[in-house]
Amino acid sequence: MAHIIDGKAFAAALRERIGAKVADLITRHGLKPGLAVVLVGEDPASQVYVRNKGEQTHAAGMHSVTHRLEASTTQEDLLALVHSLNADPAIHGILVQLPLPAHIDSNAVLAAIDPNKDVDGFHVVNAGRLAVGLPGMVPCTPLGCLMLLKDHLGSLTGKHAVVVGRSNIVGKPMAQLLLQADCTVTIAHSRTADLPALCRTADILVAAVGRPEMVKGDWVKPGAVVIDVGINRVPARDPEAAAAGKTRLVGDVAYDEAAAVAGAITPVPGGVGPMTIAVLLLNTLTAACRSRGLEAELAEFA
Repeated sequence: MAHIIDGKAFAAALRERIGAKVADLITRHGLKPGLAVVLVGEDPASQVYVRNKGEQTHAAGMHSVTHRLEASTTQEDLLALVHSLNADPAIHGILVQLPLPAHIDSNAVLAAIDPNKDVDGFHVVNAGRLAVGLPGMVPCTPLGCLMLLKDHLGSLTGKHAVVVGRSNIVGKPMAQLLLQADCTVTIAHSRTADLPALCRTADILVAAVGRPEMVKGDWVKPGAVVIDVGINRVPARDPEAAAAGKTRLVGDVAYDEAAAVAGAITPVPGGVGPMTIAVLLLNTLTAACRSRGLEAELAEFA
């Protein structure tokens, strides 16, 4: 049976270390990292995410601001808010919660964020910096996955990593990070020819395709490390509960099958998910330190 990679415990320890560093920065440099989160509309899932982000930012000792805007907010007004946050010296990180209402161009809004404050790592400038190996803001979920892999495996040099998924949010940046860690990387997707056979060649298999339990146990190389990025809501196992509308969370990997073959695996929930907000805090800390030329303060998180 595979070793279970406990992302919840790792994230909690990371948040504790971040909180200690924040307190140290305030004491020694008068620097309090600040995160601004912008929520437009009433999407229930987004409301939960934003509340969690605010709570964890406060818990880490950071300055936290949440801007809640009506769903009818115009693109012009949202862009004006982004520009004001770009100019605010107390704000080091800006996160605009997606999805945005249909009448707002998400790409235009994300492009308006100062790349140095883009703690989601979605700005095209940061994507370019990652691609060529320059310092920048890295998307939270892929960076969290890399941290879990390094914690479990140590050096990733020479490992063959297969990333199933090619999104700009997870798949592509995950592949870039693995390349920088000296892996041999293959990017695959739902249309890859003989995807199961390709997955079976992976020492590290990252599933980020957005399809419930798509990756089966016989797709996994014995002893491989499986990182399941997927978070999918499906009907409950019990027929009566399912009929009543009850659901459960599953990943992109058929967990029980894969866990019987893999050397290590992240569960869903409790694996990659908790890392995303923890790394958001780390990115905010990183942006704050870089704003003052204090990159040396980040050495313990490298």
